[in-house]
Amino acid sequence: MRPALPSLNALRAFEAAGRLGSFKEAAAELHVTHGAISQQVRLLEAWLGAPLFERHNRRVVLTPAARAYLAEIAPLFDQLAQATARYGLSEAVARTLNVNAPATFTLRWLVPRLEKFRARRPDVEVRVETSNEPVESLKDSYDIVIRGGPDTFYGYAMRPFLEEKRLPVCSPALLRRVPLRTPEDLRRHTLLHTSSLPRVWPDWLAQVDMPALMPSAALTFDHFYLTLQAAVDGLGIAMGPTALVADDLASGRLVAPFDGPRLPSRSYCTYVADEKIADDLIVQFRAWLEREGAAFASEPGV
Repeated sequence: MRPALPSLNALRAFEAAGRLGSFKEAAAELHVTHGAISQQVRLLEAWLGAPLFERHNRRVVLTPAARAYLAEIAPLFDQLAQATARYGLSEAVARTLNVNAPATFTLRWLVPRLEKFRARRPDVEVRVETSNEPVESLKDSYDIVIRGGPDTFYGYAMRPFLEEKRLPVCSPALLRRVPLRTPEDLRRHTLLHTSSLPRVWPDWLAQVDMPALMPSAALTFDHFYLTLQAAVDGLGIAMGPTALVADDLASGRLVAPFDGPRLPSRSYCTYVADEKIADDLIVQFRAWLEREGAAFASEPGV
């Protein structure tokens, strides 16, 4: 005889609320009311005979025991989705999600994380096309468009999901050849530019009170991912957005020679046509992006 189990709805509500740290966000993800999440959590607490959350005004915090419980049950939902997909039950509802995003963002931030979403929704084919065209200029209809922002476009709903700042980055090999201890030392280096971002270096130099500084040389590229690759290859120093160079900094391919300042930058946002904002798959993908953005923001050194 199998042991008794709590309600699956109660477990889903607990998993979402615990993962997101919010009953409100859990309700949005599961397409139910805030009250429904609260009720299901109370039912699970009654079934277990122990509290799961500590309530703090508008946020909730897992108890230590509940945190351990969540760590054990959360992977089971992914396993259930994967098993269902393998068995073929998801074929009837297979979906394609069409995403349009900037090339450098896609290559350096989205692609390394996309497998996490595919693990949650193996029944979904995510098709990503890259471009920098303004949202209102796109000729094809996409489910989600990712661009900088926040901006307002008629007929689109915007939500930010990832913040970043810019700071100088370069290869460690370059620093061994030509040390860089203060911004003044940039006079002995090559500054790397992107033609679509002409103000980045001048704005940062103004922040360190050196607007007239002249480097030994400059290189300009037409695509930002080429600028970052040139930095990795030791050709010079680039202004790297924290979100797009985090993996390179963590691996040691790039280093940040200065503690600051960090230049403010636009956030990454999702833009969805008004008629699609209630689509369940689009809601899930946006919520996933927002969780990944929040997780990135909590990483040390970001």
